[in-house]
Amino acid sequence: MKIAVIKYNAGNIMSVDYALQRLGVHAIVTQDHELIRSADKVIFPGVGEASTTMRYLKKHGLDKLICELRQPVLGICLGLQLMCRHSEEGDTDCLGIFDTDVLKFRQPEKSDRYKIPHMGWNSINKVRSPLFTAEHEGKYVYFVHSYYASVCQATAAETNYIVPFSAGLHRDNFYATQFHPEKSGIIGASILENFLKI
Repeated sequence: MKIAVIKYNAGNIMSVDYALQRLGVHAIVTQDHELIRSADKVIFPGVGEASTTMRYLKKHGLDKLICELRQPVLGICLGLQLMCRHSEEGDTDCLGIFDTDVLKFRQPEKSDRYKIPHMGWNSINKVRSPLFTAEHEGKYVYFVHSYYASVCQATAAETNYIVPFSAGLHRDNFYATQFHPEKSGIIGASILENFLKI
């Protein structure tokens, strides 16, 4: 099986590659269009800022390429956010694969209970889609983010931090997680394995 990890100006790409290696999978880390198109599965990871990253994707034609892919595609963290319609981060129009917007976490009035960014372990609930199995319901995974995708028709898992948000999304051949499966221990590894089996 040929796995392509999209290489662009975002952090955390090598962490995903190492996680795949732990599963015995050798991935190609590339931004070459033909290598990405010919892959059996594509992973679109990332940690970074939305507007800067979208400019990079457009400059290299990766924005159109990602939307045209027909094999299973997995977005992770910033990858999930960029697959949405619009992000408040930099007032950025994104890829529009998922029909929902990305909003900034805001501290509730008269409360200092929550820290932003949302960083650490939190549970995923209402799991659905081939990315998850019943064993993932209520399990804890690792998050690092200041922006979140609203709950929508494509929501495949939910987490509640200040507000309920999409911890996972799924539409057609596109899947995404706001959390980092590559940093989420055994549970994260099993979610990556589920993606590889799709």
